[in-house]
Amino acid sequence: MKNKAYKFRIYPNEEQMELIEKTFGCTRFIYNYFLEQRITAYKTKGRSISYTEQQNQLPALKKEYEWLKEVDSTSLQMSLRNLDRAFRNFFRDKHVGFPKFKSKKHSEPTYTANFVNNNIGVKNGSVKLPKIGWIKASVHRFVNGRIIKATVSKSPAGKYYISICVEEDMESLPEADKNIGIDLGLKHFAVTSHGDKVENPRTLEKYQRKIRRLQKDLARKEKGSNNWKKKKHELAKVHEKVATIRKDFLHKLSTAIIRENQTVTVESLEVKNMLKNKNLARSISDVSWSMFVGFLEYKADWYGRDFIKIDTWFPSSQLCNQCGYQNKNLTLKDRKWICPECNTDHDRDINASRNILNAGLEMQLQDTA
Repeated sequence: MKNKAYKFRIYPNEEQMELIEKTFGCTRFIYNYFLEQRITAYKTKGRSISYTEQQNQLPALKKEYEWLKEVDSTSLQMSLRNLDRAFRNFFRDKHVGFPKFKSKKHSEPTYTANFVNNNIGVKNGSVKLPKIGWIKASVHRFVNGRIIKATVSKSPAGKYYISICVEEDMESLPEADKNIGIDLGLKHFAVTSHGDKVENPRTLEKYQRKIRRLQKDLARKEKGSNNWKKKKHELAKVHEKVATIRKDFLHKLSTAIIRENQTVTVESLEVKNMLKNKNLARSISDVSWSMFVGFLEYKADWYGRDFIKIDTWFPSSQLCNQCGYQNKNLTLKDRKWICPECNTDHDRDINASRNILNAGLEMQLQDTA
């Protein structure tokens, strides 16, 4: 059994929208209230407060703040659970960062409701949420499995979405007779060991002029005015469109690769370090390698494929995939080279992808030995 999420756009009426917005506010209040309590307890008493201690305070808090009763109770509990998870993640890895207070203006409005007594449901053209009831929705896929929870969110463009998490028995795909190594880049988004080159869609670049114009228009408006809000909304819609086009491309490509290949091998990329290059930062952000690798990884897990990541420092471009000779004099300008040992004529990126595949298959053999 695997967890899978189905995301749909929802179209609440005015009454439903008001209740959703109230729930955003109440869950944000719970998160901030108990975060402040934990910080104060540590500063004054030198101790931390557990999730159970804080959960037991919820009934009394609802009596003190009557408006908390207007929203779904499971969403308040999930907000508290999210706070506890944030602390656990921080203590496990300090690089994650200490939990921050949620801001009404700057945090993405979202809340999660647990499935209890059929309070969440999906049918053709609508979804059901606790305290709200059935909401008109764009249900473009059939939802399989047992519903666990649902997360409601609002994008900066003002659109509402629901992500329904289900526990589903995923069937493995029939075994494929091909394996693939993938070299990710900027000129070509991906070059495969099969010799295919996938063009970089450069989605952000196509909309950059429009974004730049809207940003200039926004800067000229008085901050907080109605015209400023309209222009900000218009800019958010363009950014959301770019993100949607990018995700669509990444989903389609990753699904095709997983369906056609049994073993998928990629390089581990240090994207954070790459983003320090100011000349390439925008292009690297636009290409979204990390998101693509993440899609490949979870889809491989769903459908019974082998997914392998090789070391970042593996010299995939320098090695000859035929004889193993390492050309240490190779530079970024050298797009083609001939191996001095076996005279093989190499395309730099295709050669790298084949070396990535060979390294992945070797790691696979070592794990099974």
